[in-house]
Amino acid sequence: MDSGPALMNVIDVEATCWDGQPPPGAVSEIIEIGLTVVDLTARRRVARHGILVRPARSEVSAFCTELTGLTPADVATGVTFAEACRILADEHDARRRPWASWGDYDRKQFDGQCRATGTPYPFGRPAERGHTNAKAVFTEAYGLRKRPGMAGALKIAGLPLEGRHHRGEDDAWNIAALVLDLVGRGAWPAEEPVRRGF
Repeated sequence: MDSGPALMNVIDVEATCWDGQPPPGAVSEIIEIGLTVVDLTARRRVARHGILVRPARSEVSAFCTELTGLTPADVATGVTFAEACRILADEHDARRRPWASWGDYDRKQFDGQCRATGTPYPFGRPAERGHTNAKAVFTEAYGLRKRPGMAGALKIAGLPLEGRHHRGEDDAWNIAALVLDLVGRGAWPAEEPVRRGF
C-alpha cells in the first residue's frame, strides 16, 4: 500500500461554492488541490504542493472568493481536472501511496467528479481503498463526542493554524500536522485505513 519510505499524501480540496443554491446548471467542482507529503516513519512533513484547477461546469462566486481567497482569474490559470488527476497519479504516486483527508468530503468529491466527467480516478479503487478519514481517527483518539473541524482540532491538539484556512495547500499542511500528532500518540492506523464516514 505504500511506495517507499512510509510516505503518505494528505489531501485537501477547495471547490466552487455559493451562499445558498448553485446557479442553474452549475455543479460544485474542485478548484484547488492541496497536497502535503508526510513521512510517517520520520514523523515529518516533507513536501507541500498546490494545484489550481480550472472549473468547466461552474464559476467561482464572490462567496467562494471570500471563503478561499481564490478568484475567477486565479483558477482560470489552473489545469483541467483530468490533468490535475494525472499529476496526482504520475507525479505524487497517488495510485499506490496511502492518503488522508479531514473527513470524507474530499474522497467523495473526487469520486463523484471523476465519475461525472469520465476522468480516471487518481487513487486506488474502490474509492475508499488506501484512504484514511483523519477526522474520524482524531475524534476517537481524543475521546470526543462531536466531530471537530480542522481549525477546532488544531486548538484541541495545541497546534497553530498555519496559513489561510480554506486554502487547499495550507489546509493540507495543517491536516498533516494533525496526522503527525496522531502518529505521535500511537493513534494513527498502521495497517488498514479507517473507513468510517463523517
